[in-house]
Amino acid sequence: MKYHPIDSRLFVRNRQKFMSHMQAGSLAVFNSNDIYPISADSTMPFQQQRDLFYLSGVDQEETILLLFPDALDVKHREVLFVRETNDHIAIWEGEKLTKERAFAVSGIRTVYWLKEFDKVFFDLMTEASTIYFNTNEHYRQAVETETREARFIRACKEKFPAHQVAKSNPILQEIRGVKEPGEIDLMRTACGITEKGFRRVLGFVKPGVWEYEIEAEFLHEFIRNRSRGFAYTPIIASGNNANVLHYIENNQQCRDGDLILMDVGAEYANYSSDMTRTIPVNGRFTKRQKQVYQSVLRIKDEATSMLVPGTLWAEYHKEVGKVMTSELLGLGLLDKADVQNENPDWPAYKKFFMHGTSHHIGLDTHDYGQLKTPMKPNMVFTVEPGIYIPQEGMGIRLEDDVVIQESGPPVNLMGNIPILPDEIEALMNGG
Repeated sequence: MKYHPIDSRLFVRNRQKFMSHMQAGSLAVFNSNDIYPISADSTMPFQQQRDLFYLSGVDQEETILLLFPDALDVKHREVLFVRETNDHIAIWEGEKLTKERAFAVSGIRTVYWLKEFDKVFFDLMTEASTIYFNTNEHYRQAVETETREARFIRACKEKFPAHQVAKSNPILQEIRGVKEPGEIDLMRTACGITEKGFRRVLGFVKPGVWEYEIEAEFLHEFIRNRSRGFAYTPIIASGNNANVLHYIENNQQCRDGDLILMDVGAEYANYSSDMTRTIPVNGRFTKRQKQVYQSVLRIKDEATSMLVPGTLWAEYHKEVGKVMTSELLGLGLLDKADVQNENPDWPAYKKFFMHGTSHHIGLDTHDYGQLKTPMKPNMVFTVEPGIYIPQEGMGIRLEDDVVIQESGPPVNLMGNIPILPDEIEALMNGG
C-alpha cells in the first residue's frame, strides 16, 4: 500500500460500534474480496472489501474477520484469519502480513492462518445461535458476479442449517454513515490530493488538448501523492460531452470556446474524494457561461447550508429543486407556464438537472449511510448540482464534499480547491 499506516484504534472503535448492535449469542463473519480474473493469467488490481477494511484495516486478499462478543473464550471474541506467508510468496508477490503485523494493523490479538478457519469456525458455531451474513444492500448495487462472501454464505447455510440468520448491512449502514474523526482526516487527505491534481490541470489545459491528456495529468499527480489513483472512473467531458452524465470515454479534443466538466477524485487509504469542476478550455468564461456557472454555484452554496442535523434526505432534494427552479427561470431556460404545468413526479427543472444533489461518501464513493432517517453530525455528503443545456453545447456541474456539524454550517473538505470563476480564470492565465 502506498498510504501511510493508519492508527489501529480507528478499527478497534469501529468493531466496538458494530458489536454493540449485535444480538446476544451471535457471531458475524466478513470475507475479503476475490482477485478477479481478466483473461489468461491477468487479473484486476486487488481492492479490499470495504466492510472488512472498515472493521480491521487489513488490506490484503484471502482474509476473514470473525466477531463473537459472547464467545466463552475471551480470545475468540475478535478473530482474524490471514493468508499464511512464506519465503516463496515473499519473493514472487512481496511482503504479506505476519501474525504480528496483522495485530499491529488491526488491533486484533487473535490471528490464525486462513487454513485454520474451518476448524475454529465450527467450534465457535457450536456456541452461537445466530450468524450475521454480510450482504450488499446498497440502494445502487447491481452485483452479478458471485463474490467470496456469497460463496461463504451458501456453504454456511448448508453446513449449519439450524442457526438463525441476521444481516450485518443495517448495522453497517448506520455506523459507516457517521464518520470517526480519523476517517474524516483520511478523507481530507484524499481531497487535498485532488486539489493538487486540479491545480496542476489548471496550468495545463488549453485549446487543442485531449480529454485523456487531462486525465493523465490528474493520475500523475494523484499517484505521486500516495494515492492508488482515481476513486472512481473519471469524467473529463468537454463541450457537449458534459451533457452525458456518465461520459467516461475521455477521447475527444478540447475546443476553443468550450467548457470542460471534470468529475474526478483521488482515493487515499481506500477513502474516496469526489470533486467536480467546470472550466473554460481557453481560460476565459463567456458571459453566458459565467451566468450559468454562477447559478450553479449559488445552488451549491444554498444546498450546502441545508445539510444540518435533522435534515431528511428526500425533503432536502425537494428544497434544492425549488432553488434550481428559481435559477432556471432567471436563466430563461424555464418560464412560469413550465412550472405551473409541471408533472409533480418529474418537475420542470428535471429537464436541465436530472440527477440527485447529494450522496454519502466515505470508503465508497457512493458510501453506506442511512437515507430515510434524519441526518447526523459527522455524516459526509457530496453537494453536486448541475445545469445541462445541450442546445447551448454546455453542461456545468460543481461538487464538493462536506461534513455535517453538530451546529452551524457544514465543513467543506474541498474549501481550498478553486471554484470561483475569477479565481479559475486567474490561475489558468498565470495569475
